[in-house]
Order: sequence, then C-alpha cells, then structure tokens
Amino acid sequence: MVMQPGMLASRKPILYISNSFNFKFLRFIHNSVICSNFSDMREQIVMASSVDIDEVQRHSDLMDSWWSPDGPLWGLQLFNQVRIPFMAEELASSGKNLSSKPLMGKKVLEVGCGGGLVTEEFAKLGAEVTGVDPSPVLINLAKEHSKVDERVAANKPTYLNTTIEEHSKLFPNHYDAVIASEVVEHVANVNVFLESCVAALKPGGKMFITSPTRTRLGQFLVMVLGALMIIPRHLMTYSKFTKPDEISAILEKNKCRVDKVKGLFYLPLINKVFWVFFNTVWYAMAATKQGHAT
Repeated sequence: MVMQPGMLASRKPILYISNSFNFKFLRFIHNSVICSNFSDMREQIVMASSVDIDEVQRHSDLMDSWWSPDGPLWGLQLFNQVRIPFMAEELASSGKNLSSKPLMGKKVLEVGCGGGLVTEEFAKLGAEVTGVDPSPVLINLAKEHSKVDERVAANKPTYLNTTIEEHSKLFPNHYDAVIASEVVEHVANVNVFLESCVAALKPGGKMFITSPTRTRLGQFLVMVLGALMIIPRHLMTYSKFTKPDEISAILEKNKCRVDKVKGLFYLPLINKVFWVFFNTVWYAMAATKQGHAT
C-alpha cells in the first residue's frame, strides 16, 4: 500500500507540538528555578528540528484574525497577488493556462502553512496540496477554513500538525513542489529546515522560497516602515532575515539548482506588491532538485 499524507492524521510524531501542548505552561516551566533541566530539553528540541516555539506561539495568537482582510496579516493576502502566479507558472506544465487548473496532478507541500493562505490558492489551481505546521490551532483553523470557498472544498488540502523534519522522513522524494513562503525568517535552524524541505522533494521538483532580505535597506523598509503598514512588527526578527546568496548556497549544497531570484517591493501609496530589479528588500526564489527519480 502506498502511504499518502492524509493517512497520517492520527499519527503524532515525537518532536512536533501536540494538541495538548500548553505554550504558557512551557514558558512558566522555562523560567522556573525548580526545573533547571527544562532549558536543556528545549535546546534538544531546537537542535532536532527547525521549530522555534516562540515563533509558533506568536503566530498562533493571530488565529482569530488570520483570514480577516483588515487583520494584521492582510499583507500576506496582498502578497498572494504576485507570489502565487510566480510559483504556479514555474510549476505548471508548459502550454497550460493559469485559469484552467494548470496544477492538476501535481503534489505540492506547503511548509509552515499556518491557516492556509497559500495552500488554498494551490488547491484552487487543481494541485494535490498538503500543508504542514507545528501549530495545532492553526492547522485546525486551516481545516475549518477549507470549507468556506467551494473551489477549495471541492479539492480540500490535507493538513497535518507536524514538522518538516518528521514529514520528510515519512515522505522522501514525494512532492513536485515544496513551498516555504515567508517562513525561513521564522525558523530556528535554516540549514536543517531547507535540508528537510529538499528531502521531501522529488528529483526534478521545484523548491519555492519568499522572504525578506537581511540588508540595512530591508531592515528599514520592512522592520520600520513595512511593519507599520503591512506586517506586524512583533512577528519579524531582523537577525533571522536571510540573503538570497545564503539560501542559494544551502540549496546547492543539498543538490538543488537555483533557477530564478526576483525582487519584491511594496508601495503603500498604491497599496501594491510588485516585482523589481533589486532583491535587497524582499526576494522570491525558485530552485530545482537535481537527480533522477528512482
């Protein structure tokens, strides 16, 4: 029998945060002098996976407003206008029109899917989509929201509360595309994260990454101006931003060829995100895993 992602809904990997995991209790224990060994345990969790527990909590706290067009994540919805066509066009078979489910038959994994903002768009394009996230509340939100749009309900994504490290072990060389959109700047270990993403990708499959750039211009526009207009400031940590050449080096080390790197820019005067010739503020990357399917 061939294992499919949806078959794992009841399986609970050791290293992901379970539905009963209490973040407030974790913080209390972490700061308590009566449990000096907890910091060692947490360090082991971080070393074994790319999950940053504090980042998971901050994003989970936005569950109630995740899909609100006027909520704190409205900027990510705006980003869909450019990032979804970019990824879909790279992945679609040549000659197919983006208006006619061009991704039918494609297996797509979104890592760090949250409430499903990107996952649902790929479901609308006909892909067989799986979303994984370490936040149980956001996975539950994504499942519920997949019933709202008839196009998504007709091609529901599979949502799993797990980590990419655990998932890639169970589904190696499985997906036609792996997406990490606005995620690498939130993980605890970028190398471990990307290595696991590539492991889940088929040879010849596409890896997509979008993320803010670690430059002083990026810091000013994203952390100072952008945070006031498009992204909640408390979700962003400048020291965790990356540069395209750093991500390219990690991907190439994991036998991926970087095909495209494009720059993104948000202009508040017209409230639009658009492509630019520089990638010193925000970048989008497409890469192909090398090798042959076995």
